[in-house]
Amino acid sequence: MIQLAPAMPAMNSANLIWTCVGDLTTQKIIVDVSIKNNNAVKVADWILCNSAHDFEPGAFTLAPKILPIGPLLAGSREGDSVGHFWPEDSNCLKWLDQQPLKSVIYVAFGSFTIFDKSQFQELALGLEISCRPFLWAVRPDITSDTNAYPEGFQERVATRGQMVEWAPQQKVLSHPSIACFLSHCGGIDVNRNEVGSSCEKIKNKVEQVLSDENITARAAEFKEKAMKSAREGGYSCKNFNNFIAWMKA
Repeated sequence: MIQLAPAMPAMNSANLIWTCVGDLTTQKIIVDVSIKNNNAVKVADWILCNSAHDFEPGAFTLAPKILPIGPLLAGSREGDSVGHFWPEDSNCLKWLDQQPLKSVIYVAFGSFTIFDKSQFQELALGLEISCRPFLWAVRPDITSDTNAYPEGFQERVATRGQMVEWAPQQKVLSHPSIACFLSHCGGIDVNRNEVGSSCEKIKNKVEQVLSDENITARAAEFKEKAMKSAREGGYSCKNFNNFIAWMKA
């Protein structure tokens, strides 16, 4: 176990990002990039970070050159977002309008994640047995199989499942009917069974997130911390203003 500072949680060395990739060539690339980044950090005056001080105070105390100025949000800027490569299907917002408050599982895995057929089907079956309404962004290239859905899946979930090629994510996430967001997290090794992610585990994790009052309370706590940090006079706001003043000096 590795603990960089007393205020930081201990980390298993087996979870370092380069150990989570099975391919040795890719592992070497990640290590080389990490070394180059570390060398660049040494000559930087400041490093701006899209985080908030209250999220990870131990890390920012350990590395005082890192200035958290987040969370950085797109807000109500005009124009389309350029962070994706697929046309958005806004019809899903009308479907969300018809769903109960905080009831819908939103599922999206970004612009690049690829599933094999077994993984895709396990995810689909997990959503089905959750018995909850869901909105699932299914890119045309998310799997190489042209018909990867489990047999009869689309018919069985037709009354509570909505599949679109891409969704207007910011509007979806801010919609009052959304209960949770199921997505990916890079750099974490996962134990897989022979058919990929277990559909039962997906169902159980969703139920845990939506029924555990402690998780709900913690999420609300971190939301308030994020909003407080970004407000005028907040930690991130002060850091940003101080950085601008430093740039002008």
